[in-house]
Amino acid sequence: MERDFESRAGAVVVVGAGGGIGAAICRMFAERGADLAVTYRKGAAATEAVAEQARSEHGRRARAWQVDLTDADAVATFVDAAAAEFGGVHTVVYASGPHVPMLHLSRVTPAQYREQLDGDAAAFFNLVHPSLPHLRAAGNGSLVAVTTAATSRFPVRDGLSSCTKGAVEAIVRGIAAEEGRFGVRANSVGPGMLTDGMAARLIDSGDLDERALDVARRNIPLRRFGRAADIAEAVCFLASDRAGFISGQKLDVDGGYGV
Repeated sequence: MERDFESRAGAVVVVGAGGGIGAAICRMFAERGADLAVTYRKGAAATEAVAEQARSEHGRRARAWQVDLTDADAVATFVDAAAAEFGGVHTVVYASGPHVPMLHLSRVTPAQYREQLDGDAAAFFNLVHPSLPHLRAAGNGSLVAVTTAATSRFPVRDGLSSCTKGAVEAIVRGIAAEEGRFGVRANSVGPGMLTDGMAARLIDSGDLDERALDVARRNIPLRRFGRAADIAEAVCFLASDRAGFISGQKLDVDGGYGV
């Protein structure tokens, strides 16, 4: 097993740790030697379980905080508290974002779009801003944002996700360009259709029916959906020293959907 983070000082910050993708990312970081500072907004039980698993199964330090990412002051307080408690922050992973209903853009109201921007792109910047001093101090700091494969190939009715995640990816590229001189790398991972995470919520909510799922499978060259663990693998790789010369990139994990 890779132990990429065992010798790193400080912790990995993972926001959205209680979701399907976030939890898988946390498990893999803990398996590979990272301590965890994780957040949730509503899913306290799921996120506390993630932290407990890191402690009991992998012997890592882990703590969960309740944080509203749309509250810039609260996010800054959390980041500084995590850095103080763990002796620094070497990696920040954004695996959060509000639920995205499947709607044609013609049916999205300006108010809905603004709410999505505030809950995703603005929330991401609220996290990035206070994290930069700590990532600089780490000497090899890494920022990884979990976005969507839909920014590479637009799926009909997915504009609320792809348009706002596109803003997140633009921030990532900007951080890569401006912060590389301080040793900070920034990259994105774009999930395609998964059996867990956002896709599972869309199926449960009825936004995706069996016919839509069949169409989605036919659009994927591998003819199947991925798993949260596939996303975690990409995130952990990009955060590791094995990806030490990779920055400003987006890695789609989508079974070939983007081709």
